[in-house]
Amino acid sequence: MATLEAPPHSLQHQEIPPSHRILVVEDEVSIRETIVLSLQEEGYEVYAVDDGRDALALLQEFSEDPGQAAVDLIILDIMLPQVNGLDVCRSLRFGGDNTPILIVSAKGSEMEKVTGLEVGADDYITKPFSLKELVARCRAMIRRQGLAGNNIAPFRKFRDLVLYPQECRVLMRGEEVNLAPKEFRLLELFMSYPRRVWSREQLIEHIWGIDFMGDSKTVDVHIRWLREKLEQDPSQPEYLVTVRGFGYRFG
Repeated sequence: MATLEAPPHSLQHQEIPPSHRILVVEDEVSIRETIVLSLQEEGYEVYAVDDGRDALALLQEFSEDPGQAAVDLIILDIMLPQVNGLDVCRSLRFGGDNTPILIVSAKGSEMEKVTGLEVGADDYITKPFSLKELVARCRAMIRRQGLAGNNIAPFRKFRDLVLYPQECRVLMRGEEVNLAPKEFRLLELFMSYPRRVWSREQLIEHIWGIDFMGDSKTVDVHIRWLREKLEQDPSQPEYLVTVRGFGYRFG
């Protein structure tokens, strides 16, 4: 059942600046309480649930209530009862929710990390973990989200391609294009900096995060998928252009 954890007594009378809101989805009580306490001590407003189904229900409740502020970050375990973390992540991204997601899991293999990132998570940390590292990652993800949200234009247009950042929607020649979350974020980054050349490493840092453990070739795969959806002739791209020896540019 969803619960809003109250701030510890030592913080109740301190002047804390307006806080960001974090949702913790973790079924192990000791881990959940430890994470919640650490985040509250940093001044965050924290919600905590023990199952993916409750997390989705709570987020839906927030989205339907105009009096509720949005959640700024979701900390998500994978092994949850009823609805697991990967399914939560898939459901949110499929529904157009781009809230940053940090997976915290005992599953630490490279394949598990790649899977988590591919279904839409923004970062991945394995148990056991350092609380200082966890808080630092949360702070960095919220900061990046804030920077990304500044000066958002209602849409970006280049030739026949139109991207609506706040709607997570893309039109090509007037037809809506269905993009996966990472594809959308790549395209949004490219269209934000037309003609700029990006290396694989730079794209991974911006889209997958600096701690991405997979193969850098995943960038090439996502570029190929984007070309197949956007280019009239993917073998002769007009939008996503390869700059040999350097990387990729848009336009």
